[in-house]
Amino acid sequence: MNLTLNTPNEIVLNLTVNKVVAEGTHGSFCLLPRHVDFLAALVPGLLSWIDETGKESFAAVGNGILVKRANDVYVSAEAASHGTELEELRRLVREEFSQMDEQQRAAHTAVARLEADFLRRTMALTEDHVV
Repeated sequence: MNLTLNTPNEIVLNLTVNKVVAEGTHGSFCLLPRHVDFLAALVPGLLSWIDETGKESFAAVGNGILVKRANDVYVSAEAASHGTELEELRRLVREEFSQMDEQQRAAHTAVARLEADFLRRTMALTEDHVV
């Protein structure tokens, strides 16, 4: 699969992977190459992936959205940091990404759910009209 992780300011990652694990509003989930297309609102947490050599890597991500479409996985997050030190990334998630006040977090979650619902319905309409 092709994994692309971006923030409003930069493309953080763009690489080929065999597995992606992320944390959405409904819990943690795993994506593999033959899984169906998928859409999820992400919460601040760790994004992990296994590359073609079998090496597991991590990135800390803020609120965002993940879209798996065919062989592409797109992650767009408010903030993201790729690193090798897992404990440092966990600290970053705890201290920096999770400091949003409760009202802002609730507003972002509601908007992400609306966006996800809109995309799901759009995809369903597109699939219904494809012969």
